[in-house]
Amino acid sequence: MSLANREEQIGAHPASDPPPVNTENPLSFVTPTEFVELPSKGKFYHEEHPLHNEETVEIKYMTAKDEDILTSQTLIKKGIVIDRLLKNLLIDKRIKPEDLLIGDKNAMVVAARATGYGELYETRVTCPACLNAENHEFLLSDLKSIPYEENIEKYNITVTDKNTFIVTLPKSNTSVELKLLTGHEEIKLAKLTERKRKNKLAESFLTDQFRSYIVSVNGDTNSVGQFIDIMPASDSRYLRSLYEEICPNVDLKQTFTCSVCDFEGPVGVPFTADFFWPK
Repeated sequence: MSLANREEQIGAHPASDPPPVNTENPLSFVTPTEFVELPSKGKFYHEEHPLHNEETVEIKYMTAKDEDILTSQTLIKKGIVIDRLLKNLLIDKRIKPEDLLIGDKNAMVVAARATGYGELYETRVTCPACLNAENHEFLLSDLKSIPYEENIEKYNITVTDKNTFIVTLPKSNTSVELKLLTGHEEIKLAKLTERKRKNKLAESFLTDQFRSYIVSVNGDTNSVGQFIDIMPASDSRYLRSLYEEICPNVDLKQTFTCSVCDFEGPVGVPFTADFFWPK
């Protein structure tokens, strides 16, 4: 499916037909742009944010100069290579990648890759059933937005005027308040994980992630850490699954069929090195 026919799907569609190249003066070529549909539809940004209530955002096609950003070892080590790429691609320079909701960032990254290197993404996938690793092709144009609004209604989630969610956990019957993560929290979480790895400390990514998006417990902001440490495992699993369903994001799962054990089921699109550097 072409990018231009994705009105009902997450991805990019050209803002206009690419301008013709002036054969007499190649330097007059203007980089085309595209509009990317935002999973959040701009509903969870504050009123002063440039994307408040905006359903799309305009980015330019990737260029050779943008590829230089992707190969910068300094940016890669700092964990900000994607943010720097998006900063360069965004047309509206008021928008800061670190202020974007994670789901909206994912949509932009997928769109940038699709227009830069094509919608077909071939990479290695590990079968969740038999652990066989084999090549698999993902069609990026088939990635759709998670129907978060339907899920919020389905699970009877309360959305506050602060754009947070109130959820009641089934096992402990505890009311927890959740917020949507932005690039800021994503960077903090990545740095914390790397710091623990370097200092050979025990990994705690799961609970660290909870601390990133749980705002309060039964209305109390001071007892979040204590509750996370004693949260029943069934509540933990429920919360992780629910959070994925109510967050505006791109559904990065597609059907995979294993050639060894015949497993057939959804697997996530891996953001490995060959995502931006296809073979």
